Amino acid sequence: MLVSEKKIHVEWGHCDPLGIVYFPRYFEFFDACTNALFELAGWPKPELLRKFELAGIPLVDARARFLAPSRFGDTVLVKSSIAKWGASSFSVEHRLFKGDLLAVEGFETRVWTARATDTRGMHGTPVPREVLERFGALDGR
Repeated sequence: MLVSEKKIHVEWGHCDPLGIVYFPRYFEFFDACTNALFELAGWPKPELLRKFELAGIPLVDARARFLAPSRFGDTVLVKSSIAKWGASSFSVEHRLFKGDLLAVEGFETRVWTARATDTRGMHGTPVPREVLERFGALDGR
């Protein structure tokens, strides 16, 4: 399983007036970590969009479990991996650590999305074999 690790230094702008990370910021962190995971697999987002003519990989479900607060000045480590591949979707798990302490777990479901010619503008499409191979996921679908 491919696991991306990304360090994030908590800035003042990430925090509420008490210096604790404001919860929507975690979802920004997780989005950046999903991009880092694809980069690790050799697919920087601009190349991914261009090569596969994608509209994107939009988020269709997101949730988090907050176990311990992160504060202004902390440096946290986010470990991200693909938990499950579907035909045209995939689930990403993020684990955010403060030192050895698991502070936040994040969960995303995203859809491999192509541009549509009808009025809907986009539609799910199968994840290409080439992408699955880079993640070593052909047996884990």
